[in-house]
Parts: sequence; C-alpha cells; structure tokens
Amino acid sequence: MDYKTILKEINEKFGLETTTVSLREDEIYLKVKPEDFKKICLSLHKLLSAPVASLFALDSRSEKGVFEIYCSFMGGKCKKWFFAVAEIPADNPKFNSLAKDIYSASLFEREIKEMFGIEPSNSPDTRRLRLHSEIWPEGFYPLRKDFIKPAGVGKTGDYVFNEVDGEGIFEIPVGPVHAGIIGPGHFRFSAAGEPIINLEIRLGFTHRGIEKLFEGKNVYDALRISECCSGDASFANSLSYSCAIEKIAGIEVSENTRMLRAVFLELERMYNHINDIGGIAVDVGFSFPAAFASIVKENILQLNEKVTSNRYLKNVNSIGAIAINWDKDKTQALRESLKKIYKDFKEIKEILLSSVSFMDRVDGTGVLKKKTAEDLGAIGLAARASGIAVDLRKDFPGIYAKADFNLIKQETGDCLARLNMRLAEFEESIKLIYWFLDRITPQAAAQSSYNIKEGFALGYVEAWRGALTYWVKINKSGIIERCKITDPSFLNWQALAFCVLGDIIPDFPLCNKSFDLSYSGNDL
Repeated sequence: MDYKTILKEINEKFGLETTTVSLREDEIYLKVKPEDFKKICLSLHKLLSAPVASLFALDSRSEKGVFEIYCSFMGGKCKKWFFAVAEIPADNPKFNSLAKDIYSASLFEREIKEMFGIEPSNSPDTRRLRLHSEIWPEGFYPLRKDFIKPAGVGKTGDYVFNEVDGEGIFEIPVGPVHAGIIGPGHFRFSAAGEPIINLEIRLGFTHRGIEKLFEGKNVYDALRISECCSGDASFANSLSYSCAIEKIAGIEVSENTRMLRAVFLELERMYNHINDIGGIAVDVGFSFPAAFASIVKENILQLNEKVTSNRYLKNVNSIGAIAINWDKDKTQALRESLKKIYKDFKEIKEILLSSVSFMDRVDGTGVLKKKTAEDLGAIGLAARASGIAVDLRKDFPGIYAKADFNLIKQETGDCLARLNMRLAEFEESIKLIYWFLDRITPQAAAQSSYNIKEGFALGYVEAWRGALTYWVKINKSGIIERCKITDPSFLNWQALAFCVLGDIIPDFPLCNKSFDLSYSGNDL
C-alpha cells in the first residue's frame, strides 16, 4: 500500500477538516484534534501493520500555550515515516492512552508522564521509568521548559512490582549492582522450582538527562553529545543525529561521504557482533572461542584507530561531511586487515557450530515468539531473529540500495537464532565494506559551518542493535529546542523479559547476552 492510498483511507474515515497533512521528504505529519489522536494512531497502526516507533511530547506553551504530542510509525513498504500530531491543552494535560490497544506505546506513555506531567488517561501502567520515586519528589517534570531542579530529594513511594502468588512460588532479586563492569539494572525473577514464570526488569539507574542536555545547544556542540549517548554505538548515534540536522538544513551529502559513513557503521556493527559472539560463549563456559573473539574485537578496534584515530569511531562525523582525511593508504590498510579478521572469524564460527555441548545450550533456549515480538514493538537484530524482516538498510536503503545488501533473518527466535544473526551479519558487513571500498575515492577532512535554519526532522540509521532515531527541532536562532532519541534497547528490554519464560534461571545470562542491550541507551 503506497502512502497516497493510506492518506486517502484516513481522509475518507476522518475528513480533511479533522486532519491536516504535511509532506516533508520521507516524513508525513497528520495534525489532528486531541480527541482524534488515538483514532488516527490506531488507524496508522493497522494500515501500516507497524508498532509505535516513537511517542513523545514537546513543551510549546511559550509559543502556543499547549503541549504537543507526536506518535510515529514506520511505513517500510511505502518508504515513509508517519507522525500523528495533536495539541494538548496546558491547563488539562491529558490524552487518551494507546497502550491497551497498542502495547508498544506503553513505555513511551510512562516516559511522557514522568518527564512532562502529561497524563495518558486509562493507561494500564503509569509507573516511573527513570525518575525513581524512592529519591525523586512529585511535581517536577524535567522536560518542561520551566523546570527547576528540586533542592533536595524525598521519597514519594515505592516501585510496585508485579507479584506472582501461589504455592511454591519464590522471588529472586538480582541487581541493580552486578559483578563485573556491566551497567545497573534490577531483575526480579518469579520461579516455580527452576523454571522462570515471570521476570520484571527495572532500569533507569544510569539516567543522565541526555535529552535535556541537548536543549539550548547549537547543532555542533550537540553532535559531540550524541556520541556519548551509548558508547558502543557512538558512530550510529552521531550519524542518526547528523542526518536529522542535514535534512533540516537541506544539506546535500556527497555519495563518497555517504559510502565512508556506511563503512564506519559496518565496522561498528562488526566489533559489537564479535564481542557478543564471544560473550555468548563465555556464558556457557566455552572459554577458548570467547578469548579468540576478544582478540578479533581488539583487532577491529585497532583497525578503527588506524584509519580514524579513534577506537570507538568518535570525532569522525561532521554535519554534512566526514571530519577525517581518507586516502588510498587507509583503503589498503582496511582491505588487508579485514582479510586476517575474516580468517579468524571463520575459525571461531567453525569452533562454535561444531561443538555439540555448545549447540545444546543455545538451541531452543530463550525463545522470543514472532507474535510477542510484534506486540512489544521489538526491533533490529532481536526482531529479525524471530522472523520480522525489518532493517532500515533495506526499508530506507539510501546508499545501501546500490550495494546489493542482503537482509538477514531467522525464524526460531532463540539464542541460536540470535547467534546466527550475528554470524551472518558479520560476514555481510565485510562484503558491504569491500563493495564500498571499491568505489570510495580519497577526500580531505571537512569541518562544516552551515547556517542552520529553523525546522524539524527525523534522522535514522540501522545501528547494530536496530533502528536508532533522532527527532530534532531547531528554533529560529539555530538552537536545539527538542531532541527525542529512540534507542533500540528501549524497546527490546521487554522482549528479554518474555524470552526467558519457561527457561531455568541459570540460562538467563545466556539469554541476556544474546540480546546484549544497552543500559545507557535505555536510560537516556
């Protein structure tokens, strides 16, 4: 179904007097009356067969005397992003909750309530996500423009976990502080004997107020903030942000620069995938391939530093350009290093897939059913492992359209499927890098200095975990007024809670590593 057919159906159902349509590149905005907001969202959800991609608010009281609320859906088949937009009265900040009908809206609604004080009426869950009630007082909403940081902290209540009752049921609380260097998260297991019958995950312990930090910054200072949102996806964050600014400013990015960016995006995917492949081996006690994978990861990080001067690909992006020099020597270095990396990778793959004991642990463990993944709005690698064929490199291909990109997916949704996804995507990334290198020409570093105009736009990339989006609004002075970041981990942590049901608690570390979600990316 193309976007014109979708707009026609909405118009026939709601009428133009209800809906104002704004077409902007690959984004379509449907401005509706508050009472029609939920109806429009449900229609888009059904017509596009898509979960809520993002749901967020803006404080527009100083200009319009209202709050604004945006709900976005990805139309992959028609290559458009659809936004339903409504103005919420400032003196009665409420909107009809979507969560009972579209579960993927639930976390976003909880976020809107705690950050803006806008009530999702009849929501099934309004618990806080990041501003924990044990230490954060009531009545303070950080993303309102008139927010003043509270002088102190004060307990306003306890977090209410969903309890499972019955004979023989016991709870096992884990975290938020864990052994090792992983981030903080609280996992509360309910078990009947050994099998897990419920898992509730509570995050927000590393909330840093990133979206608030963006406010009041110029676009160049904010670029560096974007690189610090989630350390293992620094380049993807900077690229998604840059794409939004470039759309607002109407900046044409050269094909050579877009190919270089794709190379760095795939290098980031590779070092994270091999890290997770090794992590899966660690969690079943298979130490040799785990150590081997660590060597391969280190080799990729050293390669990153050799060609960009930064192991984690920071300070590489610039608005409309690349901030590093690229020459034939770097192309050659990349080619030679990838040959050795690929040789080692194939050995690791053979060791893992030929081990009967290893395969016995991952095969059939941690199954995320396709229907569950769809209902939760799971995205990226975790969703593709459950048979959901969505990848922005295919749905919104850009430079990938020319590169003969093959979308990888599995059907079983278990730890083995997620492992196979990483193995296959690692190889696909190498193929793509070679394709781009054959066509990239040397270019000098460029530090851009554009006069950024007022506007708003959505930037997006397929990061290694999944779709990573930045919706950015800039005011007349070229200053960021609102930046909404949707990291794939925000949507996928719930999927982890469902995939472990029926498995035993000792298998949780394996399931967790097969997702390898970000605490910092979730706790923005």
